[in-house]
Amino acid sequence: MGAFFESVFAALFKYRPVLFEQGDIALRSPVAVQVLLVAALIATIAAAWTYGRARGKSTRRDRAFLFGLRCAVLGIVTFTLLRPTLVLSSVLPQQNYLAVMIDDSRSMRVSDEGDKARGATAAALFNTSDSDVLRELSSRFRIRTFRFAEDAARLETGDTLAFDGGRTRIAPALERVRAELSSLPVAGVVVVTDGADNAQEGLSETLLSLKSAGVPVYTVGLGRERARRDVEVGRVSVPRRVLKGSALVVELTLSQAGFGGRKVPVVIEDEGRIVGTQDVELPADDSPAAVRVHFTLEETGPRRIRFRVPVQDGELVAENNVQETVIQVSPAREKILYFEGEPRYELKFLRRAVASDSSIQLVTLQRTADKRYLRLDVDSAAELEAGFPATREELFSYRALVLGSIEASFFTHDQLQMISDFVSERGGGLLMLGGHRAFAEGGWAGTPVADALPVTLDDAFSGDTSFFATLAVAPTAAGLAHPALRLVSNEAASAERWKTMPQPSTTNRIRGLKPGATALLTGTGGGLDRQVVLAHQRFGRGIALAFPVQDSWVWQMDATVTPEDQTHETFWRQVLRWLVADVPDRVRVELTPDRVAPGEAVKITADVADDRFGGVNNARVTAEITSPDGNVSEVQLPWSVETDGRYQAAFPAPAAGMYEVRVRSEQEGGKAVSAQPAFAEVAPSTSEYFEAGMNAPLLKRIAAETSGRFYTAANLANLAEDITYTGKGLVAQEEKDLWDMPVILFALLLLLGTEWGYRRYRALA
Repeated sequence: MGAFFESVFAALFKYRPVLFEQGDIALRSPVAVQVLLVAALIATIAAAWTYGRARGKSTRRDRAFLFGLRCAVLGIVTFTLLRPTLVLSSVLPQQNYLAVMIDDSRSMRVSDEGDKARGATAAALFNTSDSDVLRELSSRFRIRTFRFAEDAARLETGDTLAFDGGRTRIAPALERVRAELSSLPVAGVVVVTDGADNAQEGLSETLLSLKSAGVPVYTVGLGRERARRDVEVGRVSVPRRVLKGSALVVELTLSQAGFGGRKVPVVIEDEGRIVGTQDVELPADDSPAAVRVHFTLEETGPRRIRFRVPVQDGELVAENNVQETVIQVSPAREKILYFEGEPRYELKFLRRAVASDSSIQLVTLQRTADKRYLRLDVDSAAELEAGFPATREELFSYRALVLGSIEASFFTHDQLQMISDFVSERGGGLLMLGGHRAFAEGGWAGTPVADALPVTLDDAFSGDTSFFATLAVAPTAAGLAHPALRLVSNEAASAERWKTMPQPSTTNRIRGLKPGATALLTGTGGGLDRQVVLAHQRFGRGIALAFPVQDSWVWQMDATVTPEDQTHETFWRQVLRWLVADVPDRVRVELTPDRVAPGEAVKITADVADDRFGGVNNARVTAEITSPDGNVSEVQLPWSVETDGRYQAAFPAPAAGMYEVRVRSEQEGGKAVSAQPAFAEVAPSTSEYFEAGMNAPLLKRIAAETSGRFYTAANLANLAEDITYTGKGLVAQEEKDLWDMPVILFALLLLLGTEWGYRRYRALA
């Protein structure tokens, strides 16, 4: 209820609505109620008899209307004679404690109401001796004042608030205050905050315990719900690990208030060095926009990547213009097995495309005759000596598998299932290329491998080598946004380059996508309206790609392509890097979060697998943690029990800087296996400045679920009275007369005036 309507209600009914909500109405007439009711009944009968006998100019309708008015007057008089009383439970003065919790976090420094910061408003209202609000509260309750941010602590007389807390944790702070006052009669808790709670874990349980304990929470929200002039760089989605030299397309969220339509640069920095900029038009107010930015990382190791928008003139909060994250750039050389069923140019030019890429090792197995194979780029003479891997251990040693023009009947059923498991269980990447012996034409329909592919295969085409078409290839909307298909520096130029690409050919008819698949390239030609050229889907833990083109090498050798053109090389390097981008090792480590404030804990999660990539539960897993100052410590990771092969622990991170975590797994009778290092950065948190508007929905929820009330700085005048009648603790009964409410007098005057006016209007005596 708004302040205006509440004041009108109080003027009419003598008391504010909250008193009627909390109280019960009782009758305190000195005369027996039955006597008054009988008297009222007699008066009503007399009025009915009088109006029934009346004649003259009056009609039956006139008499009925006047009788109704007279009955209403008699009803109001009877009600006042019954002496209605509002019975309330009120908190005993100076017998109960009231906790006042003041938010001491950084977001309280925001000045979004004139030149006064939220923290200054909070201190003026609840932490100064000349505050009218605090004086009124102190006259009724014993006040205990607390500051809170990451935790709650007593605020003694004379203490000042620093407003330097890195995080707001309302739930633990409420628990701490409730525990400290548990042995005392508590009227309630007043929480003074902007509600910018960036750690809401356990809030539901805390509110339930407060309600069970009968402790209402009165929330006082400070600041505006929507900033007047602000730009915020919101969520940033980045991979945790990439290969050196990988081209990245990162999506981030931009929101703003007061700068809609303005063009601003988004700047990407790698350890302070600018690696990319992109001009973006800011969206309309309160309409977050997803923005894609592009850059390449050439330096290995943990890289601090910064995404920022320069501070705009008149902007209220500068700290939320920046998002930082850590990306591990790996120098590793990823091993991919390429199995080709026949000699053809595609193999030659694909190998040439990635020959200079130090991050890709393309191990090639080409069938030259029955049980005869050409092996290239193998690590040893024994590798692939017998042809395509016959065991899971051998196949699972690779990160990805490329299948060229090879028929499904070449493989045993166990090998076909093993390829499917390579994707779903091992988490590897699978790419099937086009050719006479590929896809449905190669008899792959109905096999376990077909389940993994992102396209549908028609068994009717099995063995059919009659189809041939050249295709004008174009990227889809998803393809234009995908980093693997970025042929030149920016999205618009890349789209134009695809329009001029030479036309490759296909011998495979593929038009259907599976429900969870995405097409990145499509083609037209040869009577086909829309042929899938490149599609992908997640399958279990891995990814599967379909590329039903048999001669992508024309992108290198067509007469229209100059010798300096690197389009073909760029395409295949990026596709193969994407294929191995997120393939897990036998020991995979994740740190959550990977960026924390000093003093917080970092959780280590390690997934340990054997060489067949089944979970291992009996390993000894150790994390070696190197702190920023070079000190090394070890933490044992116990098995988590809920998930096979998962081990978890946590370590404190007291000092600022980069922490390196190396995890190794040792099994009885087996050699130790180490994971690639993971990194966590410890730095002062700026999360308080994001979504820093007053969080009214959260504060209203806290108040509602604990039977409290929500306030702003503008309507605090009634706070003390409200707590007196809605708070808990030691209470006493209090009665307030209702018979003299102004609304009763107004009603009587209205009824009598209406009767007089009606008589005059109708010219009745």
